[in-house]
Amino acid sequence: MTRTFTIENGQKPTEEQLKEIEEAQKTPIVFDEDCQELSPAMMKAFKSAVV
Repeated sequence: MTRTFTIENGQKPTEEQLKEIEEAQKTPIVFDEDCQELSPAMMKAFKSAVV
């Protein structure tokens, strides 16, 4: 499940939001056929495209 929070400039996240983020960091990433793990070459190409 993906949750999105919009935090305005200067606004601080709530305690509930911070707690949810901390819990999400503990959850492992699950790759599947729709979202496969990138190979090192694909990761390099992706990073180059972002720049």
